[in-house]
Amino acid sequence: MDRRAGLGAQLAPCYRRSVKLSVVIPALDEAAHIENAVRGAFDAPSDPADVEVIVVDGGSADATASLASAAGARVILFERGRARQLQAGVRASGGDVLLLLHADTRLPRGWASAVRSALRDERVVGGAFRFRFDERSAVLRFIELGARLRSGLFRLPYGDQALFVRRRALEAIGGIPDVPLMEDLDLVQRIKREGRLALLAAPAVTSARRYIEAGPLRAMLRHWLAAAAWTLGVDRRRIAHWSNRTPQDSTPVGVASNGVHLFDFARPPDGLRSPSARCAKLALAARAAARRLRAGR
Repeated sequence: MDRRAGLGAQLAPCYRRSVKLSVVIPALDEAAHIENAVRGAFDAPSDPADVEVIVVDGGSADATASLASAAGARVILFERGRARQLQAGVRASGGDVLLLLHADTRLPRGWASAVRSALRDERVVGGAFRFRFDERSAVLRFIELGARLRSGLFRLPYGDQALFVRRRALEAIGGIPDVPLMEDLDLVQRIKREGRLALLAAPAVTSARRYIEAGPLRAMLRHWLAAAAWTLGVDRRRIAHWSNRTPQDSTPVGVASNGVHLFDFARPPDGLRSPSARCAKLALAARAAARRLRAGR
């Protein structure tokens, strides 16, 4: 028997009843968004017992934990780190299906029915929603289009698209990968080996704040460069060093810890001043930067 069909056949019977869904939200200093995320997760089932929401707080200095609890979530305090926070939430959950939600993302109304409907196909072991920002602009719409093409053409949704997976499928691949970043890409690649991914038409709406604060094009290019470096096998710790800097970090944008120049998004070279030119040259810049990083390991 085909492995994928076999796994699906084992899992399908539980969807003849009302399956329990566990929403796991890793959070850190998300007081501005956590209530919206939790309430959106509960805004779905006809029977509230069908959905549980677990917020794993990584040591927030604000009111994230208390706000999440007041909104109805079960709150777990854990060490900081998205992958490990997700692991803790999964261990504490009891659902047949896990949905991994970013704290600044709101699920669409009726999301639970959409997930259950997708999983009635025994070949489907997981999936994600369409990506959309909570603010509108030409640049943000361009980023949304890129996410749609990536998800549709390469079946590679990111974590901000509210990934969901059958519990037994997640257990079959060894659970959430314990990596410093890009755990969502690892997870999706491994899930796809177990069966099909369903890409749902309804949007998971994500806050555009980080893109706007950093500059939408700059943030987009940084994410694409990090993904390109990951694809080419650059060590994640090196990627994490330059892609997740704090405002106090003195390392220039696009320079790794060993001084290797990557790409200066703040001061693009001549010929890359316009958004269209930057996007046209992005693939070449990302590949060249990743080669430099690998050479510097």
